[in-house]
Amino acid sequence: MSVDADLLLDWFADTARDLPWRRPECTAWGVLVSEIMLQQTPVARVEPIWHEWLARWPLPSDMARASQGEVLRAWGKLGYPRRALRLHAAAGAIAEHHGDVVPADVDTLLALPGIGAYTARAVAAFAYGRRCPVVDTNVRRVVARAVHGAGDAGPPSTTRDLADVEAILPAEQSVAARYSAALMELGALVCTARSPRCADCPVFADCAWQRAGRPAYAGPAKAVQRFAGTDRQVRGLLLDVLRDTSEPVFKAKLDIVWPDGGQRERCLHSLLVDGLVEQTGDGRFALPGEH
Repeated sequence: MSVDADLLLDWFADTARDLPWRRPECTAWGVLVSEIMLQQTPVARVEPIWHEWLARWPLPSDMARASQGEVLRAWGKLGYPRRALRLHAAAGAIAEHHGDVVPADVDTLLALPGIGAYTARAVAAFAYGRRCPVVDTNVRRVVARAVHGAGDAGPPSTTRDLADVEAILPAEQSVAARYSAALMELGALVCTARSPRCADCPVFADCAWQRAGRPAYAGPAKAVQRFAGTDRQVRGLLLDVLRDTSEPVFKAKLDIVWPDGGQRERCLHSLLVDGLVEQTGDGRFALPGEH
């Protein structure tokens, strides 16, 4: 069983969101920036920052000339700021080794610093129209339901997940790339995790899950991620202090952001280890490259 390409692509043509990184004029660099930003971050939060970044750094070499601190400051509230450092490192490699042009093939993309399997395939498909399986959470869920009749994709398996999508990709390169985008859009807008809108699904009639009576997911319950009080929140508060100043700060200014001294020290240490914060010779703290 597969997900009918004609039905899915017709639906995508009529309902796809008009996102700037999908427009024909968007460069491969713009696609790469969007893919890094969209990891674990909603489109609504990414889009305005994406526009700011592409206006400020239209080429990888433009970003490579910026300091890590400048890039982290521009990252703002997108979360998981190590992504910003990975993108900065990739920009430097693209500028130095690839003539300021994002590579088109998966293997070369994978050789860039900070670029993983999903991002490499997404850029190859969405920027260059290459036929390669692109698998995110939304795609895994659509395939699990429509093809396998399961309520949830279960634990990820890179080998299995890529093989599942490879098996249903249309043979023609350009069609396959658009099909991958449509699968992703279907999972994001219709075949959602909690409240799937099956009545609006273009492949409803052939969906193995609905034919099986929409069985519930039988695996272990997924943990609900919280944010308040976590190390992620504390790390963000510490970084906020440094993003809001152009000068290194003494530790006393960081100490006031969180009452739990042990957690605060642990988070500050982790930021230093991750290269998101640096300590100056006189004991102050700053964003990397800004002292």
